[in-house]
Amino acid sequence: MTGEGRLADNIAYFARALRHAGLPVGPGAVLDALAAVDAARIGTRDDFYWTLHAVFVKRHEHSILFDQAFRIFWRRRGLIEKLIAQMSPLAPGGQEEKKPQAGALRVAEALATPRQEKPDPVEKTEFSARLTVSDREILKTKDFAQMSAAEIATAKHLVAAMSLPEDEVTTRRFLPDPRGRRIDPRKTFRRSLRGGGAVIDLAYRSPAVRHAPVVALIDISGSMAEYSKLFLHFLHAIAEKRRRVHSFVFATRLTNISRELTSRDPDDALARASKRVQDWEGGTRIAHALHDFNRHWSRRVLGQGAIVLLFTDGLEREVTKELTFEMDRLRRSCRRLVWLNPLLRFDAFEARASGIKAMLPHVDEFRPIHNMASMEQLCRALSGESNRLSDPREWLRRA
Repeated sequence: MTGEGRLADNIAYFARALRHAGLPVGPGAVLDALAAVDAARIGTRDDFYWTLHAVFVKRHEHSILFDQAFRIFWRRRGLIEKLIAQMSPLAPGGQEEKKPQAGALRVAEALATPRQEKPDPVEKTEFSARLTVSDREILKTKDFAQMSAAEIATAKHLVAAMSLPEDEVTTRRFLPDPRGRRIDPRKTFRRSLRGGGAVIDLAYRSPAVRHAPVVALIDISGSMAEYSKLFLHFLHAIAEKRRRVHSFVFATRLTNISRELTSRDPDDALARASKRVQDWEGGTRIAHALHDFNRHWSRRVLGQGAIVLLFTDGLEREVTKELTFEMDRLRRSCRRLVWLNPLLRFDAFEARASGIKAMLPHVDEFRPIHNMASMEQLCRALSGESNRLSDPREWLRRA
C-alpha cells in the first residue's frame, strides 16, 4: 500500500497533525498504522477510524483529541473511500460542526501548522526568535477579554507552565524526622526493647507540612465569562500538580465541578464542566451561592488551613444583609480569603457599588485578575509574598 498512492501520504500527514496536537506519535506508529490498514482490509469509515485509533491512541485522555482530528482531517463524505482509490494527498476543506467540541481549537491549530511553515529555515528561526520574546511580553499585559483565539491558546500553554504557588501549612500530625526537635516516645521505647532496655536510642519527629487546600468560588455570569474560562485553566493546572483543589462555579446556582477538573486534558475537563453547569453566562446571585456553599460544603472542604479564592466582580443585583452575613461566615471558616476582581484592571476603579462595599470588609486581599501578569502576581501572593495594594481597607478609604 505504501507504494500505490495517496492514502499512505495522508496517514503520515494525519500522524503529524496528531503529534502537533499533543499526542505522542512517532515514525514507528506511522509504520504500524500503515501495516494495520493494509492488514485490516478496510471497508467502512468506522473500520478505518478504529484501526487508526488502536494504533495512535495510547491513553484515555487522548481519545477526544484523536476524535476531533479525525473529524477535521477526514471531514468530507466519501473522502476515505476516494483516498483508498488514490485521491489527493491533502484532505480538502469542508464545513465544521456548528458547536465546537473540546480540543477542537488545539486540533485545528495543529492541522494548520504545516501550511504556515516558511521555506527558508534560517529566516524562520530569526523571525521567530524576535517575535517570541515580544509576543510573550505583550501577552502578559493584554486583557483576557481582548485576546484572539490564537492568543488564548498561547495563554493556556503559559498557564500550564506557570510556577504554581508553594503555600505550605503545618499540620497537627507528626512524621519521623532524624533532625526533628521532638522526641517520639513510642518509637523510642520500641527501639530500646530490641536491645533489652540497656541502650536507649532516641527517635525524633517533626510536624508534617502540606500544601494548603485551595477552594475556588468562580462567578460564571455573563460579565465574567471571558475571564472565568482562563481562570478555570489555572485551577486545572493547580489540580493536576497538587490534587488539593476544590472548584465551584455559580451564576444563579452553585455547582461543584471539582471532579470534572481532575481530567488530565484541560479541554476535556472544561467540556465536562460546561455540560454539568446549567447557568453558564446567566445572572448573578452571589449571596445565594455563598449561602449554599456555607451550608453544604464549607465543613467538607475548608479544613487544614484552606485558602478561598473568590472570583467575581461583586455586582450583585439585590444587596441584602444576607450577603454581609454569608461573607463574614465564609471569612471565619477559612484561613485566608482572597477576592479576585477583573474590574481592578481599570485605573479609575472605585469601590462605590453596594455589593462591593458589603463584601470588602470581610476579605483579606483584593486583587485584579485580568491578564497573565496579574495571574503571576497571584501565584507569588499565594506563596507567601504580600502586596500592600491588595489590602481591601485601602479601597474602602478611596471610596
